Amino acid sequence: MRPAVLCLLASILFSLATPAQAPTGVPVFKITPEDSSVKFFVKASVALEGTFEKWSATLTYPSTDVTTGVLDVKIEADSVNTGSGMKDDKLKSKDFFDVKNNPYITFHSTKIEQTGPYNFDVPGTFTIRGVSKPETLTLTATGTKGSGEGTITGTMAFDRKDYGMNSGIPFIKIADRVEVTVNLKVKRVSGPPLVFKQ
Repeated sequence: MRPAVLCLLASILFSLATPAQAPTGVPVFKITPEDSSVKFFVKASVALEGTFEKWSATLTYPSTDVTTGVLDVKIEADSVNTGSGMKDDKLKSKDFFDVKNNPYITFHSTKIEQTGPYNFDVPGTFTIRGVSKPETLTLTATGTKGSGEGTITGTMAFDRKDYGMNSGIPFIKIADRVEVTVNLKVKRVSGPPLVFKQ
């Protein structure tokens, strides 16, 4: 499992479904952004890491089987926050996120593979600056059994040049590998608990 190193996301309340929308007999979850984060990190001569302040996400289940879930994440690229206006402006430019033409960064899972009691590989389609490629999130779920609450943490790494981000940042030497770490607080708001393979 890749070491967790980053985080990105923090500001729009989102629920994965409402009890009225969900079929009966399936778990319905809510993720609270104020308790959650998704961050990014790039090895560089000057620290390059930050968060995205505006995002939404859904995690939906058609059954109680934990591997049947679908994760969707939608991030507003313009909400990047590194703590430096110069870095933020460069990341928003056409050389990197190109937010004017591609306002969203998205991830849509295609399946969930349980690799351990509470460990998962989540392959999916990752899209940034209009380029879509397959990537995999490696996740771990933690929480008190039967409580309906827990935390999902995980990491995804990708090569920025695969997505056309070939430029550098003035006076800063940056690596090609970008690491993203998610930390999501999840609560079951209705329906039965998920079934994990033991």
